Amino acid sequence: MTVPEAESLAAVLKAVAEPTRLRLVSLVAAHANAEACVCDLTEPVGLSQPTVSHHLKILVDAGVLEREQRGKWAYYRLVPETLTSISQLLTPPTAT
Repeated sequence: MTVPEAESLAAVLKAVAEPTRLRLVSLVAAHANAEACVCDLTEPVGLSQPTVSHHLKILVDAGVLEREQRGKWAYYRLVPETLTSISQLLTPPTAT
């Protein structure tokens, strides 16, 4: 793993290494098309909309989620490339 790869992975892991944010990623992944409205996420985590939006912003800034504004509500979806990169960096190469 190169230094830039390690720094990038550390930033992503830091973003998801918080129980509420980990739950939010899981909830978004469980929704249809791995996309959810912030309005669908507040009740399951038991936090106010501003607090949930704060956690979601951290995940967006880390590249774990993407945000799209649709009228009054923001919708969030997983960034598959980020999740694949995490998986690849943490998976040891297979012996040939």
